Amino acid sequence: MTIDLRSDTVTKPTPSMLNAMMSAKVGDDVFSEDPSINELETIAAGMFGKEAGLFCPTGTMTNQVAIKTHTQPMDEVIVEKSNHVYFYESGGIAYHSLSSVRLINGDRGRIKPSDIEENINPNNIHHPHTKLVVIENTSNRGGGSYYQLDEMKALSEMAHKHNLMIHLDGARIFNCLVEINASPNEVGVLFDSVSVCFSKGLGCPVGSVLLGSKDFIAEARRNRKAFGGGMRQAGFLAAAAIYALQNHVTRLKEDHSRAKAIAKTLNETSLLENPVSADTNILIFKLKKEFSAEKMVDKLKEKNILCFAIGGNAIRMVTHLDFNDEMLNQVCEVLKNISY
Repeated sequence: MTIDLRSDTVTKPTPSMLNAMMSAKVGDDVFSEDPSINELETIAAGMFGKEAGLFCPTGTMTNQVAIKTHTQPMDEVIVEKSNHVYFYESGGIAYHSLSSVRLINGDRGRIKPSDIEENINPNNIHHPHTKLVVIENTSNRGGGSYYQLDEMKALSEMAHKHNLMIHLDGARIFNCLVEINASPNEVGVLFDSVSVCFSKGLGCPVGSVLLGSKDFIAEARRNRKAFGGGMRQAGFLAAAAIYALQNHVTRLKEDHSRAKAIAKTLNETSLLENPVSADTNILIFKLKKEFSAEKMVDKLKEKNILCFAIGGNAIRMVTHLDFNDEMLNQVCEVLKNISY
């Protein structure tokens, strides 16, 4: 049995999700005639207090479409330096939107309201026009760290005080919501646009949705088409997302609990440079200098446990829908007894 902790994107649809997909009603989404996609966009928009939604194949596309829709060439985007829209989206902001990026050195992927205010450019022809703030919640490279509701509210108020738009990369927003006991609506109303991914903790095979005002989504739909994201009978995918929203949200706490159990086991070994904690389902731990992350990954692979070395002698593990208690016990046992 191979235990895959490389990402929560490795999950397979459950039998019930597959049944929902196979019974989906479909049409041509480019003509806005796919009933399952229309239903998903309406459900998700309602949950987050938005007027409309736009289904896309990936979270990278929803983020990049959002940035393109919010900005013009020579604008600037404020973002934490490790956030997904900058670190993992292939330079998409420059490529698609012709916008500059102002990078913030944050705390495990998170920024403060003062980081926004201190990085707004003056109205001067020598500088790009500061236009948009993007935050990621939860933070991937931040080890699943998240913002509290009052922190998100403070960021939103600061952005809007200075007439900036603010976008939420909520690829794993439901992992945050179950921890802070907030509703999607409480978070959604703070942002001008929200991206929600279904292929991570929610266990879908593919898909994300971009949420915003009707006018914003109408323009975003045009940008999605230009990006090559106009799909046809994609309602089979939307049906999986609807099923996930109805059945896979509250169980995210189980993923978090298992990540915490792995963290506890690691902290009881002599492997780590510093103790590690798991905020949600992502665990990033740094080995002592005498150990090699790449070698550790190879040793775990020999025990049929897959994970990532992410640089700086650090390793990432991510718990998910297909990782159960039996697998957890096996991982913890291997970590306790691994020889180096």
